[in-house]
Amino acid sequence: MSNILIRNATIVNEGRIYRGDLLIKDEIISAIGFPEQVKASSDAKIIDASGLLLIPGVIDDQVHFREPGLTHKGDIFTDTKAAAAGGVTSFMDMPNTIPQTVTIEALDDKYRFGSENSLINYSFYIGATNDNINEIMKADPARVCGIKVFMGSSTGNMLVDNENSLRAIFRQATMPVVTHCEHEPTIRRNTETFWKKYGEDVPVKMHPLIRSREACFRSSSHAIALAREYNTRLHVLHLSTADEMKLFNNELPLNEKRITGEVCVHHLWFDDSFYDELGTRIKWNPAIKTKYDRESLRNGVRNDLIDVIATDHAPHTLKEKTNSYFKAPSGGPLVQHSLVVMLELWHNKIFSIEKIIEKMCHGPAVLFNIKGRGFIRENYKADLCLVDPDNPWTVSGDNILYKCDWSPFEGTTFRSKVMMTIVNGTVVYNKGMIDEDYRGQRLVFDR
Repeated sequence: MSNILIRNATIVNEGRIYRGDLLIKDEIISAIGFPEQVKASSDAKIIDASGLLLIPGVIDDQVHFREPGLTHKGDIFTDTKAAAAGGVTSFMDMPNTIPQTVTIEALDDKYRFGSENSLINYSFYIGATNDNINEIMKADPARVCGIKVFMGSSTGNMLVDNENSLRAIFRQATMPVVTHCEHEPTIRRNTETFWKKYGEDVPVKMHPLIRSREACFRSSSHAIALAREYNTRLHVLHLSTADEMKLFNNELPLNEKRITGEVCVHHLWFDDSFYDELGTRIKWNPAIKTKYDRESLRNGVRNDLIDVIATDHAPHTLKEKTNSYFKAPSGGPLVQHSLVVMLELWHNKIFSIEKIIEKMCHGPAVLFNIKGRGFIRENYKADLCLVDPDNPWTVSGDNILYKCDWSPFEGTTFRSKVMMTIVNGTVVYNKGMIDEDYRGQRLVFDR
């Protein structure tokens, strides 16, 4: 069991930055204090964190770790190694695997995979279809993160496009409903138009015109209208447009909001000028859009219209990604680099570091009512990350840990570097070394 004293760290937590010490006993943060005030037993491991930032571990509320059924792209073991190297200590995984996680049996299988293979803490969504409301209602709100509803861009039978089914889900849900919002009929019309003009050779930079601003707004506004009608706890994933910012408000603290929103790091970093350079490597659904949209999303983070920053980590092989527009799948690997991307935006004075920690660590914990995580507080689980804010390094094939073995940030130099990730009081990542024998814990929720 752990007995660790972290000395002289620069602690970033709950809107404050201060120097201090932190004591971990077993899995728990036992004490926090100013330098030299926290005492430890003689057998405690001492970590000198002088010059380092100590933050809560990142909680990523949207990943696709591809297990089961798509493990040639990624799997829970390999990609939680990458997540740990990126300062991520907990994740919530999506249901569009093979088989799809739309039954309790399939959900239980996913939790078994997590317990056997995940180096960090885990939860899994149950997926909605047009006809599985009875199965959804069997899920335990205290042990399942939420219900995933694809209102656009799904595989198999997971597109929920029946209005009666949508209403039943929103009316009966006993846990957060999280939505992928793109209006499928609009996308189909746009697809037909561009196919007629270009055939298979549609330029990738047309992606945000096919999966358009209109498609996003129509679907998001419909989800929010339903949530207001039924008082549903709704969380809209990967917002990508300026228009959608009109749908959210910052009048209430997060713990009182019934409707919340998420933005992903790629929508905060890239804009449509990057398509010429990176092509299908930055093909995501929803699409990366204009600089104006990106700036509006950044403003949404700063002024609390947006509540969470996540990744939508969705790896594909490079062979799959380097196909022509219609054949190349959407999505890319992100969990290893999400924190350093955001810290680079801090260096660039786009966000305060306090705001980044609020949206990546505190926000997911509050929004999903995660028990005992997401903050540096006494008696909370010791999920922590130490970051060197001034240790430049360049993303390259030598340091990418994703199973798919590539990153859209390859060649990018970041000024901050994750030095150590602690999960439940255990050092899982330490300066490039990974404890592959450690296994994380299932998240539980105060609901």
